[in-house]
Amino acid sequence: MNHPLRCRCGALRGHLVLPATAARAVCYCKDCQAYAHFLGDPGRVLDAAGGSDIVAIAPSRVRLEQGLERLACMSLSPRGLLRWYAGCCMTPIGNTPRDARVHYLGLVHSCLDEQPLDAAFGAARVRINTGSARRKVTATPVAATVAMLRLLRVMVPARWSGRWRRNPFFDDSGVPAREPQVIDAAERARLTAAVQAS
Repeated sequence: MNHPLRCRCGALRGHLVLPATAARAVCYCKDCQAYAHFLGDPGRVLDAAGGSDIVAIAPSRVRLEQGLERLACMSLSPRGLLRWYAGCCMTPIGNTPRDARVHYLGLVHSCLDEQPLDAAFGAARVRINTGSARRKVTATPVAATVAMLRLLRVMVPARWSGRWRRNPFFDDSGVPAREPQVIDAAERARLTAAVQAS
């Protein structure tokens, strides 16, 4: 069974191959909030406390089948995460490290909502970076540690086996499939102000 992946307008489509080792978490960090504002409609991405519902999975489980020309990439800083989205409708897709050998993808719920997430990935019981939440949110350090250990069991073997090359967001040599747009200081300041004002 697969889980569909698509942008809001349907131009970019694919799926996740299941079953797969995955962890679901809500991240409240300021960067995820700034990213949601960059996309132009933070209410579609963030919950009431400013959290992004993320499904952490191996990128080799993702198949992008239609609309690859719509895929775009940005970063909030020269060394920050690569944040992938559909340029056609500004739907967030997911976040990856800059180093493709770190076999990790944090898919944003907005591209997975065509089917219920709980059935495929379980409830989002992990909450991280709660210090940046817009209201009181209880951190879950034990659950976060367990989730990270589960993911490491996939990430470490992928690095040594070469499976990290099976990644739709990078080519076989580890170069991003799209040139990342690194925002400048002025845009970063604007996004930071938007987060603080929300």
